[in-house]
Amino acid sequence: MQAFPMFIRTTGRRVIIVGGGEQAAQKARLLLKTDADLVLVADRLDDELRALVDRGRARHVSALSADVFDGAAMGFVGTGCPGLDAAAHALAKAARCPVNVVDQPALCDMTTPAIVDRDPIVIAIGSEGTAPVLTREIKTKLEQMLPRTLGGLAALAGRLRPAVTRHVPRTGRRPFWAWVFKGPVRDMWVRGAEREASSAIKAAIAAGGAPDQTAAGSISLVGAGPGARDLLTLRAVERLQEADVVFYDRLVDADVLELARRDAERVFVGKHVGAHAWPQDRINGMIVAEAARGRRVVRLKSGDPGIFGRAGEEIAAARAAGIPVEVVPGVTAASAAGARLGRSLTERGVANTLVLATGTGRAEDALPDATRLSGPGTTTALYMSVGQASRLALDWLGRGMPADCPVDICVDVSKDSERHFSATVGTLAAEIAAREVTGCAILLVTWPEKTSAAVALAG
Repeated sequence: MQAFPMFIRTTGRRVIIVGGGEQAAQKARLLLKTDADLVLVADRLDDELRALVDRGRARHVSALSADVFDGAAMGFVGTGCPGLDAAAHALAKAARCPVNVVDQPALCDMTTPAIVDRDPIVIAIGSEGTAPVLTREIKTKLEQMLPRTLGGLAALAGRLRPAVTRHVPRTGRRPFWAWVFKGPVRDMWVRGAEREASSAIKAAIAAGGAPDQTAAGSISLVGAGPGARDLLTLRAVERLQEADVVFYDRLVDADVLELARRDAERVFVGKHVGAHAWPQDRINGMIVAEAARGRRVVRLKSGDPGIFGRAGEEIAAARAAGIPVEVVPGVTAASAAGARLGRSLTERGVANTLVLATGTGRAEDALPDATRLSGPGTTTALYMSVGQASRLALDWLGRGMPADCPVDICVDVSKDSERHFSATVGTLAAEIAAREVTGCAILLVTWPEKTSAAVALAG
């Protein structure tokens, strides 16, 4: 290493920033994450820096001198003028203040790393100036991995550490903290149940240590989105990386599964319409049983769990067993299709209503009336409906939709196998048959407010 990584204490100490423009403002934004006393040195400050002074978060010094740097923890120089930067650097060195000069590595005693901030947990990433793009990529991956609220749990642990020392025997402290940071308490905190997590920690301290019994795990119903793994939410990625076991659907892309923790168990519970190798009751029983063993369970569903994903049955099963359950929404196919086509699903003067419907229900139920809400000014997105295209088209025609109203058929939205076809309501069934569309597809048709201005969106 050509630079030694370390953390510099800022409490009660001054940090000097020389410059009054954007370069200085960038350093100020970084230092605002600390409790340092900021001193801005410039004859004139831009509006952003002036606002910091006005609200008392920084102090303004107009004259640059070596005295400004005397006793400071560190200094940053970014005036935009190479000559003035060099002069400020010389003054800082005369005062023996470590200094960083923007974009001039030869004048830097220290460099600013990429920072992942979960205060008081802070991760600094540096490459000694050799690969800033790589450090940003690493930062992005860590931001995805670490829950935004994790620092709050660490801060609570810090406040409770004296109580742990008083009440938990020395031999039980390591297991206690493992229970806090690696087990159900952490899961509760990350899910947003901070009050319950705090109460559990305090109760365990009063009892003299972590509970001996195996605590119940948790269930997360996670939306995998339409296929592309970069369409997952950060929370979805977090849950996958925390999971002990992942139950996944037929439509979940293999790239999405690669985001799961490497040693997580993966269980395929795919279902086809009318051919359920894994009946829903069996899935419910399995995810509840695994959570009851103290495991963190992810039920990974394509799209959004709450849209034609039978999430309600799994939520009910978890609650009946007293298992904590959460739903992590995902990008649904209709939204992904509109985005891929570069179109809005609603448009003023064309469609002010969006209907999500399915042409297929449970095998034992009658087929749903999927078109009953379609009408002028409505965009209707049809999921799991290619096998019902003929019936749906006849229903639409019977409701007065023009036969030439355009329909878009999107297959495997956002996946490598994605295909897109155009049809009309009158040719829909024939087009689906000719194109041999049998898999995952969404139909999207807009019945315009004025039928002469027919507009269609599809997903």
